[in-house]
Amino acid sequence: MAELLRVDRLRAGYGEAVVLQDVSLALDEGQTLALLGRNGTGKTTLINTLAGATRMHGGSISLGAGASAVALHQLAPFERAAAGIGWVPQERNIFKSLTVHENLTAVARPGKWNPDGVYTMFPRLAERKSNLGTQLSGGEQQMLAVGRALVLNPKLLLLDEPLEGLAPIIVEELLRAIRRITRDEGLSAIIVEQHPQAILAISDRAVVLDRGQVVHSGTAHELKAQPALLDSLLGVAR
Repeated sequence: MAELLRVDRLRAGYGEAVVLQDVSLALDEGQTLALLGRNGTGKTTLINTLAGATRMHGGSISLGAGASAVALHQLAPFERAAAGIGWVPQERNIFKSLTVHENLTAVARPGKWNPDGVYTMFPRLAERKSNLGTQLSGGEQQMLAVGRALVLNPKLLLLDEPLEGLAPIIVEELLRAIRRITRDEGLSAIIVEQHPQAILAISDRAVVLDRGQVVHSGTAHELKAQPALLDSLLGVAR
């Protein structure tokens, strides 16, 4: 399996403040990585850095392998999207003054994923394709944010706490969609989530951050099977 992403000794943060300290990780094509850790450990900063929304102080980020590898850390955020990064931030950042359909068609790139495919995955959005972003519930806005990232036809999908603050029925719907995107469709993804067991169940690898550093890296299956270790790393109830 070919390598898709390599992060090497990454140091990054906001302004002069360095949040991430010598973070290194790798992800192969078709794999999903669960990015875990307590609040404030640098998970969102890492996702934001991959998307180009922080200041890098050192290290490198490569997308692809061999002669086709792209030095992602040298690109502006819009260039990273063109290179194959699909980003769903915590804030969702949908265009609230546009309709659902306009949100999807405004950013769509040629490829496997198109608005019709998003509507098939999220029937709620099909029913509301003429609604403005301001007329959607929080769960529907999250679905739209995921759909908008998909129609970019990315190589790597970044999901920052996609289940946060959502009703259980919406959480289940989104988990099914994420499973289909990653498991059935084979799209590589990095997922930050506060529900570790739910995400570990659909991930290949797991990385745990603490104080901006990697404190655990391994397979998701092994970490899921060791609740005591997971508890000690995350400080959560089993």
